[in-house]
Order: sequence, then structure tokens, then C-alpha cells
Amino acid sequence: MLLMLGHVLRFSRISEALPESGVWAFLSLLQFHVPWVGGTLHDMIQPSFSFLVGVVLPFSLVRRAAENQSYLHRNLHAFWRSFLLIALGIFLRSLGRDQTNFTFEDTLTQIGLGYGFLYLIAQGGRRTFWTSLVSLMVGYWLLFALYPLPDSTFDWSQAGVASDWPHHLQGFAAHWNKNTNAAWAFDRWFLNLFPREEMFRYYGGGYATLSFLPTLATMLLGLLAGRLLQSDREPWQRVRLLVFWGLGSLVGGLLLGWLGICPVVKRIWTPAWVLYSGGWCFLVTAILYAVVDVMHYQRWSFIFKVVGMNSITAYCSESLFVGFIGTALQRHLGESCFTFAGEAYRSLFQGGAVLLIIWLILFWMYRRKLFIRI
Repeated sequence: MLLMLGHVLRFSRISEALPESGVWAFLSLLQFHVPWVGGTLHDMIQPSFSFLVGVVLPFSLVRRAAENQSYLHRNLHAFWRSFLLIALGIFLRSLGRDQTNFTFEDTLTQIGLGYGFLYLIAQGGRRTFWTSLVSLMVGYWLLFALYPLPDSTFDWSQAGVASDWPHHLQGFAAHWNKNTNAAWAFDRWFLNLFPREEMFRYYGGGYATLSFLPTLATMLLGLLAGRLLQSDREPWQRVRLLVFWGLGSLVGGLLLGWLGICPVVKRIWTPAWVLYSGGWCFLVTAILYAVVDVMHYQRWSFIFKVVGMNSITAYCSESLFVGFIGTALQRHLGESCFTFAGEAYRSLFQGGAVLLIIWLILFWMYRRKLFIRI
């Protein structure tokens, strides 16, 4: 959540003002999604959020069982949560529009579409888990691999991408190109079933509704990690297993891309991206678990705990409050307030002030035990 909110620091503006600085150029790169293949730190925000949904589920199930909640009550709660996540995602994407913007590529809607299935799979055993994970990965891969490539008469304006776009993939990997794939074709049918301001043709970023299927696979990897943390294994053995799974997933995703079997593309959440991003999630989980829970170095994590305890509030604040707070600061403090270190660093200090105010709001909620959950 802090990485997402940290976009208000706008490192790119500093990089543009200081073009000779390699440091700011690098930091700016981390705040943007890659055009298509690969990933940056910013690309890891959504898979990390999805992975954590899976991590916490086993603990949630144990707590609800300890509270003697009935099987029916637990099921209804899980699917009600799915509905609320989808509805909230659509609401946030509809802000500032004349009518509801029915879109399902947002992080919340993607998690909501898959959460009910995640809950059902979590009720099953090991065979159910692995069958579901492999079926999602292979099935989604086949969906793209079997979809026909555009021919010489294809109208590229319908895809919103130029035929000579430098990030087009060649050969077999072309089945995963931007807005000419199976998920894009599905959205051109599915999204036009809803009332729209104008007919849907494509997502500018190449995103897709059907990405919730491999996103579910990412949540299943998180479920695997959560079950390990919940197990009676020795703590350092848990750390070693998380590292092993992380390295294995990371290498597996990279190999699929390098061999041309499946490219590592976050925007359509390819199976290779599931493994690649999941590998990083396993590794980061291993490091943080070792530091915080095994070695008990916890004080430094308080700033993150405040945000994490109200993650939904933090997520919504990016759409609801960031712009308002930034405008209010500029109006009441004046534009010169944030240029004391030079115009080049204006976005850094103004964005930092916005970020601090949002954190203080979350801290106020934390102190009063006001936690907004779905």
C-alpha cells in the first residue's frame, strides 16, 4: 500500500528536472509499469496484495472455526466479501464519470472475482489444491496458445496498438501480444453486455477481465505460504522452504519466458508471471518472517503495520483523498512552501506531505481500533 501511495512523490518529475542524475532516473523507473514484458517494483504491488490474500486465509478460517461460526455462515461471508470487493472496485473506477464504469481489471475486482473460488479450494485437501493450481496455469496458457494470431488484414486501430509497436512479441510468443489475444477477445464481448458510455474496444494498458484466473493462482501460492506458516514445522525450516519455493518459482517463470513457451507479462497475468512474481513474494515473505517473527526485530515495522491494518482504507485513499489533500496543501500553504530545496524537488516534498497526512489518518484509526474490513 505504501508503494502504491508513494506514487505521489512523483520521482519522474525530479528525474525530468535533473536529467543528469542516474539515481532519480532509476527511482523513477521503479514507479512505472513496464510496457509489456518483464516487471519493475511497481508491477509487484498487485501480485503482492493478491499473494497476501492467500497467506491470511488459513488463519482466518481457523479463527472463524474457533468462533463456532456455522459452515453456512462462513460460506455466505466469503461470497459476500467477493461481491463487496467487486462492487468497491467498480465504484472507484467510476469516480468522475457520468455513469457506472463496469470494468473488472482493477486489483479489488480481480481479487473479488477469484476470492470465492480461493475459499472453496482452501476447504479441500492437497489434491484439490494442486489440481486447481495446475489447471488454472495450464488452462489459461492453452486459452492464449490456441487463439489465432491476427492476419495481414487485421485492423490494428481496433486493438489500440500500432502494428509496428516495438514491444510486440514474435513467433509463438505472439499469442500473448497486447490486445490481440484471447482475453482481449473475451472482453470485447463481455464488457459490452453492460451499459457503457461508448462501446468497449480495448483497455489502453492491455489489461483483461480473465486475468482473475491466474490471479487466483497467485492467491493459491499465497495460500501455500500461509499453510506453511501455520504448520508445526520449525521456524527456520519454514524460512528455508519459502526461500526454496521462491527461487524455484522465480527461475521457472524466467525459463518459460526465455524458452519462448510463455512470456512474463503482468498486464495479462501470464502463467510465467504467476511464477515470476510469486517467486519474489515467497522470498520477501521469507525475509520478513525471519526478521519479524523468528528474530523478533519488530519495532521498525510499526509504520507498515499501521497501514497494513487498514489496507482497504489505504487503497481507497489513493482514489478518494490524495488529489484533495494535495490541492488543499497547495491552496493553504502556497506553492512556494514545497520549493525550499529547489523547484526540482517540489513534487517530492509535496507528495511526502500528502503521504504523511494519509499515514497520520491511518495512525489515528489504528490508535482507536477503527479497522475497515470487508
